[in-house]
Amino acid sequence: MAFAGRRDVPEPPDFGILKRLARDQLIYLLEQLPGKKDLFIEADLMSPLDRIANISILKHEVDKLYKVESRPALSTSDQFCFLVRPRIKTMRYIADIVNADKMSGRSRKYKIIFSPQKFYACEMVLEEEGVFGDVTCDEWSFYLLPLDEDIISMELPEFFRDYFLEGDHRWINPVARALQLLNSLYGPFGKAYGIGRCAKMSYELWRDLEEESEGDGQGRKPEIGNIFLMDRDTDYVTALCSQVVYEGLVDDTFRIKCGSVDFGPDVTSSDKSIKVLLNAQDKVFSQIRNEHFSSVFGFLSQKSRNLQAQYDRRRSMDIKQMKNFVSQELKGLKQEHRLLSLHIGACESIMKKKTKQDFQEMIKAEHSLLEGFDIRESTSFIEEHIDRQVSPIESLRLMCLLSITENGLIPKDYRSLKTQYLQSYGPEHLLTFHNLKRIGLLTEQSAGETLTAVESKVSKLVTDRAAGKITDAFNSLARKSNFRAISKKLGLIPRVDGEYDLKMPRDMAYVFSGAYVPLSCKIIEQVLERRGWLGLEEVVRLLNGNEFSVSGSASAGLGAGGPGAGGSDSTLPLLDSTVEDNPAWESQRIVLAVFLGGCTFSEIAALRFLGKERGCKFIFLTTAITNSARMMEAMIEAKA
Repeated sequence: MAFAGRRDVPEPPDFGILKRLARDQLIYLLEQLPGKKDLFIEADLMSPLDRIANISILKHEVDKLYKVESRPALSTSDQFCFLVRPRIKTMRYIADIVNADKMSGRSRKYKIIFSPQKFYACEMVLEEEGVFGDVTCDEWSFYLLPLDEDIISMELPEFFRDYFLEGDHRWINPVARALQLLNSLYGPFGKAYGIGRCAKMSYELWRDLEEESEGDGQGRKPEIGNIFLMDRDTDYVTALCSQVVYEGLVDDTFRIKCGSVDFGPDVTSSDKSIKVLLNAQDKVFSQIRNEHFSSVFGFLSQKSRNLQAQYDRRRSMDIKQMKNFVSQELKGLKQEHRLLSLHIGACESIMKKKTKQDFQEMIKAEHSLLEGFDIRESTSFIEEHIDRQVSPIESLRLMCLLSITENGLIPKDYRSLKTQYLQSYGPEHLLTFHNLKRIGLLTEQSAGETLTAVESKVSKLVTDRAAGKITDAFNSLARKSNFRAISKKLGLIPRVDGEYDLKMPRDMAYVFSGAYVPLSCKIIEQVLERRGWLGLEEVVRLLNGNEFSVSGSASAGLGAGGPGAGGSDSTLPLLDSTVEDNPAWESQRIVLAVFLGGCTFSEIAALRFLGKERGCKFIFLTTAITNSARMMEAMIEAKA
């Protein structure tokens, strides 16, 4: 399909209102407990809270701030307020504080504010501990945190493990409510697409909520025209690959948290660490974030020379020009110089760490796995990686990538790699292997084939939504990746004559050095082009179904779904040059891509590239930013 030349990519909506709504609601909830109070905040709410409300805003209603710790803090306040996630462990922590006060004869008021909402299980624990009548409960509907002009995160990293491993559906409701909020502020969304069981359930619940509220967004001019929901387990391969775009490498190396990163002394060239906000406001970062790492050093070098030339202009200035330079340009140049130094330091630190880890050899092994060549050689590389005890996380990641690309390991290789891993990293990882097998990341071929028959019988018997956990469990156990067949159908491995030009990329494969087009991004591209699933029936079958395509978004039913629903037009309105100049179609050029279970910076970079190529804008909503290390850690760590 040929695409006409595109005008500039449309501007994204202003998501600042999401921060203001969350901040105002929190202040209102705190005011419901009048007078001075101590506020206890759960650790993983600290960073999101910092992004929407500074301490001075909270101080007018809060006397002291504490972090929820393993030991209750000593306090003389007569009122305690707890801002927490709905977790059983935290409920026991609060119950211990209340019961300790009761035993000592101390009288206080207690208020629990759950974010984003409370769960019945939490109330049950409070009741079991005998404190339910002593506390008041409220909900802070903090579903959405804008991290950048085109990235919104729900900051729910536990979503991945809870849903895909444990089969726990409790986070479906927050997702549906988040979609309802976005639809009311920036919709109504014109068309909804999706794939995956979780995506389908989230859509259905969102549709039900819209029907109950009678569509708050109806009748207003939409700012977002289309929405695409995708489960993380639709594409594990992309999340398991090493990231090579700059933002992805920064995340893999330093761990970006809530849109900011702590650069240590090895980056700052001092004895201090600096917290840096990474977004479009950073003039240096915004130009290199989506670039392949091989292009970044050259850009930073040229940027450094340009800055120096701007500084050197001072020598030929008269007094008036110098005054204007100091008042108008100098501050900006100094800020840009500081950021430039930090990103150069980050690049040098990344280079040192990756050189130690034999990064090029690892990338070569990954590419072989993706392409299906030299599998035995790649397996030997993984065995050597395990024997040298390079990293338990990296070893697991490579084993999972081998398993998924090969549609499971042959029993001999599975037993051998498992034995070597347990010998190198400890027998406590037996549970890790159980988890990885259960979720479908590291499987034996024969076991998968045996369970497929069982799963097919169970899925016929269990269709009720309330019994979905059972089918989810079997789906995870029986799931086959079918990666090779899907890769061939969608052309995920580019055939390039000569060397792939990473400085002037021609497709989304550049985010993996030209070796692989992210499956998740390719699906989104294909469905948007076709305005539905027509022509992708075989791909859908290989992906285990649960696809949908619905016109009129939440105002329509899922009855219109299924392969090919929504028409067989060759292009979306947002890609159609005949309507490009019609203001009514402007929103159709903005697509909300929803990733349930996490989204990587590589996927974000790939879809940003696609948007520029096609003259549309992708907005990203994710349950959390993820990468291969976070996925592996979710399988290793005990559930909180």
